[in-house]
Amino acid sequence: MDSYLLDWLNLLLRWGHVITAVAWIGASFYFVMLDNSLSPPAHADLKAKGVDGELWAVHGGGFYHSNKYMLAPNWLPLPQNLHWSYWESYSTWLTGFGLFTSLYLFNAGSFLIDKSVHDWSPAAAIMAALGFLAVFWLLYDAICRSLGRRRHGDLIVGAAVLGLLTLAAWLACQLFAGRAAFLLVGAMLATAMSANVFFLIIPGQRQVVAALRAGLPPDPVHGQRGKQRSVHNTYFTLPVLIAMLSNHYGWLYQAQHNWLVLVLLMLAGALIRHSFVARHRAHVQGRRAPWEAAGAGLLVLAGLVFWLAPAPPAPALAAEAKRPASLAELKAVIDQRCVLCHNAEVQNKGVALHTDELIVRHGQAIYQQAVLLRQMPLNNATGITEAERLVIRRWFDAGMPGH
Repeated sequence: MDSYLLDWLNLLLRWGHVITAVAWIGASFYFVMLDNSLSPPAHADLKAKGVDGELWAVHGGGFYHSNKYMLAPNWLPLPQNLHWSYWESYSTWLTGFGLFTSLYLFNAGSFLIDKSVHDWSPAAAIMAALGFLAVFWLLYDAICRSLGRRRHGDLIVGAAVLGLLTLAAWLACQLFAGRAAFLLVGAMLATAMSANVFFLIIPGQRQVVAALRAGLPPDPVHGQRGKQRSVHNTYFTLPVLIAMLSNHYGWLYQAQHNWLVLVLLMLAGALIRHSFVARHRAHVQGRRAPWEAAGAGLLVLAGLVFWLAPAPPAPALAAEAKRPASLAELKAVIDQRCVLCHNAEVQNKGVALHTDELIVRHGQAIYQQAVLLRQMPLNNATGITEAERLVIRRWFDAGMPGH
């Protein structure tokens, strides 16, 4: 029953996490697009009101006219009812951390640890995982504060953050199970994104609002820092998403240099995102859309496809692959590699495989998880071989015979 309730908790947290992430990413993408699509106001009345940029848009059968004031409007008091965009960020992080806790931290011995990578205690692995989230934010924040206001500060910060991210990905893949390492690096970036909102963007905006309502000039550093971190957040978005998605694909996190695979995937996401950000500004300026960065990102992805392509099977395995496998052959593999976690007493994900009938009933899931996705056995804890995965494929290709 405990496992059953935990599965429900995981499902509901995952659902909530996706919903709030969609809201946060959607709002972030919209405001970045809006900010980069503004034109100087064309009419004297808008200039007189203190409008710094405007955008006309059509959507849903109507027209929208958005105005941006760098400071408060000079034609009316700053309204009391201001919309603040932060709960999307906080809710995304809280549901994500809850999911990470219920699945990875609560089952650290199975999900965080791969003894063939690093053999340590669950308590140590949990503390290290939490340390990754905190230490990355502290180092990232220090980089932004110390280097961000220098000449070419954006490029310097970008290069330094990429170096820090590469180091973190390499270290995570030396310490944790591959799947956990990919997720942890994504969670690390996502934590920095929410921390940007919680520690800098919203507090800075509150201080600006308070100064304006008091009739005082606001400190420009809040606007500069908020802009910097908002831009960082939009560039982090696609890398975070690919890190979260890629941990579901065993052939990625089980690759020989899995840390480099992860870094290249995230780099491709950042390059593609840059093209969309730059496109909005180019459209306003009447220039062509700069798709070169997106092209570079796609080349990185194409390189990964080529690099990770599986080698042709050995002649002996190729010949063996054509011979149908019987249920008895499959059961020998299942008993040795799968029944430890899927039996009458322990039924992870509600799946038991200790009888012939149960094996046939779950045959398609066995094939999907062990052969196509290569996610099972988890972290290959039972040491399944390629020849044994081939037995599962041969049995499935033969029509999953029940004898």
